[in-house]
Amino acid sequence: MRREWLRAIRAVTDPLRRRILLMVSRAIVRVVDDSGGLQVVQVTALAGEVLDGVTRVQVYGLTSHPHSEAEGVLVCVGGTRSHGLLVTVDDRRYRPRGLAAGEVCLYTDEGDRIHLRRGRIIAVTAGAKVQVTAPEVEVVADTKVALTSPLVEVSGNLTVGGTAAVAGALSAAAVTAGGIGLATHKHGGVQTGAGQTGVPVP
Repeated sequence: MRREWLRAIRAVTDPLRRRILLMVSRAIVRVVDDSGGLQVVQVTALAGEVLDGVTRVQVYGLTSHPHSEAEGVLVCVGGTRSHGLLVTVDDRRYRPRGLAAGEVCLYTDEGDRIHLRRGRIIAVTAGAKVQVTAPEVEVVADTKVALTSPLVEVSGNLTVGGTAAVAGALSAAAVTAGGIGLATHKHGGVQTGAGQTGVPVP
């Protein structure tokens, strides 16, 4: 009688138990479809289990396209494996290590980073270029703006509101204005004596 009673209880509870066990599991990303409003991925979860059409839920304002073999957490609503949601993805191959407590880092597999460091420092690392496109870009610095580069180019007009100082020697050969070189330009209509030259002509 007791065994029959236990079998009856298990017949009722085992399906519920299986559903609970299948609600959350570790998943490996295999294929990513980034063409729709929400990403759809194919993942492998349990041994030999391949799930297609899994919706990846991301944080608003931040999106990414993970590589194959990235790892995630799979949540199946009601324990139904046909209704899977990938709620988070990480990739141990590329995640920066050694961050201090409280630091945040946005990164890619190529090594580019935006690192919010302790001491209220934001460090940007790019392997090729940092590009900013906007109708107007404003930089406000209370102390100074320092540029360390072998070359600084300005394609348009340059306005300096204060004084301009050159620390160190400035070669006349390097100074040009309107295409006229300071060291190489010539003036026409020159007369000896107290006469003055005209405006430089390129």
